[in-house]
Amino acid sequence: MTTSKPVLLELLPFPFPEAEERLSEHFDVIRLWKESDPEATIAAKGQDITVLVTSAMTATRAELIDKLPNLKAICSNGVGYDAIDVKHAQQKGIQVSNTPDVLNDCVADEALGLLLATARKLSLADRYVRANKWGKDAGFPLGIKVSHKKIGIVGLGRIGMAIAQRAAGFDMDIRYHNRNQRHDVDLTYEPSLVELAAWADFLVIATVGGTSTRHLVDQPVIKALGPNGILINIARGSVVDETALVDALVSGELGGAGLDVYASEPNVPDALKTLDNVVLVPHIASATTETRLAMTNLVLENAEAFASTGKVVTPVPPL
Repeated sequence: MTTSKPVLLELLPFPFPEAEERLSEHFDVIRLWKESDPEATIAAKGQDITVLVTSAMTATRAELIDKLPNLKAICSNGVGYDAIDVKHAQQKGIQVSNTPDVLNDCVADEALGLLLATARKLSLADRYVRANKWGKDAGFPLGIKVSHKKIGIVGLGRIGMAIAQRAAGFDMDIRYHNRNQRHDVDLTYEPSLVELAAWADFLVIATVGGTSTRHLVDQPVIKALGPNGILINIARGSVVDETALVDALVSGELGGAGLDVYASEPNVPDALKTLDNVVLVPHIASATTETRLAMTNLVLENAEAFASTGKVVTPVPPL
């Protein structure tokens, strides 16, 4: 006797074709991005869907969740889950999973890469050479030394710790700000974010997104970091007051910024694009073949584990 496969709704494709094949082995997959009328598809098949695959940057709100009355698991590709209405899902008994740990290294690598690129003006130097200015003008401006400087980390979770480990390799003085002090690490805790910014040469944002951290890095924090300070953000654009950030960079009140994330992606303020003291990249902190494959595999493991055992592997903690 043939047993029908559970129905899975996939909101967007994986970057690896073999992942789609693997999904089809275990599920009856509805690939929403292929549907000419997604709303009609959900209306017609919503009752049958028990698993939903989404991503950290794909809106998965209560409105969609409520259209899937038999949904039991949401498996997200990414570590952040502020785009998903996790609390609403959990209140309905729906398990939500993410992909922690597998992207720590690459995100931390990029944080240090942005820090180096901003401090040493590497993006500007690249443009300088490409424009054939080398040897034809007054010379390239001096950058800022990174080694032995002071780095403040906002959010000392898995990624924050990986950033701290890399900063230690540059002999940097490290302090951090968290909602609560950690007693399992030998790093200096700074309960005041403004004081941390005033102390630091570099302020790296590695905290979670969402309403609890919205504009955590506001005008007073940016002002405290000062005209010689550099802000690095690999967390979420919502954590920083982007208007205050732009104003400070344009006026010289802040020394520089290296940004992977923005308040309204993919929209980046035009003013930032004109500044030589800013490095801009398009939310690519986890965008390596190795990490994206590991993330994909963990999403699949979560979906498959739920189908076979009723439990996801890496559940998001209750909110």
